[in-house]
Amino acid sequence: MSQPPESARVKKPDSNKQSSSSGGLIQSTDVERNRLLAEMAEQSTDMISRHTPGDWRFIYASPAVTHLLGYSVEEIVGMSAYELYHPDDVEDFKRRSPSVSYERGLYTHNYRFRCKDGHYTWLESTSRSIRDAATDELKEILVVSRDVSQRINAEQANRRLARVLEHSSDLVAFVTPDHRVSQLNEAARDALGLEVSGHDPLQLKMLFTPESYSLLQQQAFPEAHDQGSWRGEADMYSRIHQQAIPVMLEVLAHRTLDNRLEYFSTVARDMTAIKQAEAKQQQYQQEIDHAARLITMGEMATGLAHEINQPLTAVVNYVRGIQRRLQTDRESALDDIEQPLERIGNTALRAGEIVRRMMDFTRKSDPKWELLELNSLVNDLIGFCGSAAKRHNVVLENGLPENIPAVYADRIQLEQILLNLLLNGIEACHRADHRAPLKVWLEASTDKTDQVIISVLDQGPGLPVDDPEQLFEQFFTTKADGLGMGLAISRTLIERHGGQLQAENRADDGAKFSFILSTT
Repeated sequence: MSQPPESARVKKPDSNKQSSSSGGLIQSTDVERNRLLAEMAEQSTDMISRHTPGDWRFIYASPAVTHLLGYSVEEIVGMSAYELYHPDDVEDFKRRSPSVSYERGLYTHNYRFRCKDGHYTWLESTSRSIRDAATDELKEILVVSRDVSQRINAEQANRRLARVLEHSSDLVAFVTPDHRVSQLNEAARDALGLEVSGHDPLQLKMLFTPESYSLLQQQAFPEAHDQGSWRGEADMYSRIHQQAIPVMLEVLAHRTLDNRLEYFSTVARDMTAIKQAEAKQQQYQQEIDHAARLITMGEMATGLAHEINQPLTAVVNYVRGIQRRLQTDRESALDDIEQPLERIGNTALRAGEIVRRMMDFTRKSDPKWELLELNSLVNDLIGFCGSAAKRHNVVLENGLPENIPAVYADRIQLEQILLNLLLNGIEACHRADHRAPLKVWLEASTDKTDQVIISVLDQGPGLPVDDPEQLFEQFFTTKADGLGMGLAISRTLIERHGGQLQAENRADDGAKFSFILSTT
């Protein structure tokens, strides 16, 4: 059998040549790997650096050093890391403080490094020791560093906010979407007498009175969910003092980056002191109002005494007439006393009505809001002021339309306002030098919103000042014996009713005082 040609024979490889070829392949692989690692280091946004043991001088730094610290590679090589550490971080680094964490021969450290322009930036570095394989001698340290300034600053800001929140005097709670309380600040814990456990969150209803919790469910949380926030008044409940705490409450909705609701926060400001001050102020104002009514009655005392004296005199005359008839003709007199007795009863009722109105007007009482018929109220006041009008030669008239709507007000306060304006008008007309009787009258109309505009007008000389607002200042008066409180109090009472008392001169001489009252 012939041998195959030389070119077709399979040659047995030479063992020495094979070994040499394998070693070259390994060296080629190492070179390629090192090239790739070097390229990765050059392209990485993290700074990769090598340092000498002990003094931590830069042996190498990747180009990212320019982006992170502002130094060129040539400038940073040879510098010691200790020269760039923030002074407060040097000892911490040397001691490998608790801020350094170790894992599988690596340690991670957060610290401040000085940039070329002088400012400090936060770096997070992961370091690894490189040792001689034979002697275990420390040769250098390999470090990978990245800028974590934003994270550190955010964490510090969160810690500062947490400290502020914890020490705030406002009562703050964090609430899950299903209305469980996950956290309370110190003020809330102390005021409400509650603690929050991570394993057992509180039910939100434990923080509020039932009425306020219902308000949160039906209005506050839905509005905060849709609009981001809600603000209003509510009552929290203190289990320490077993009483409600009035608060101004703000509910905020907090969302994730993808706009999912993460949690609610409630910020409550204790309004107890403010509410108590308001109550005291209201009580003080009621005392002032009451004193003003007493002063008004004192000013009207002469006329009111005359009003009461007339019916009492009539009663006495009727009784004496009956007595005389009984003495002269007892039997026939019994048939004739029915009409005098009826007059006595009616007259006594008239006197009693005057006394009752005086007592109602001067009585201390809390405001009672109700719908009031204006015409009947005005007619009663005109009758009440009749004696004062006669003494000053003034005619009082009710010019209100018959169909004027009822107004929502407190009767005593509205009577006080109108009585003060009527008496001012009467006195203004008396000062005007006229022999013929002058007129004081009331008018009323409705505006576009169906509110009632009530006016008291007179034919006096007009407003005694150039600026009408001056009339409503406390203790300002143009009367020789006036206290300067009547109009100021009247304006305050009108403001409580949601209106504003205003004054102006009439075109035909005289003054006009007007205010608006609601019909609902």
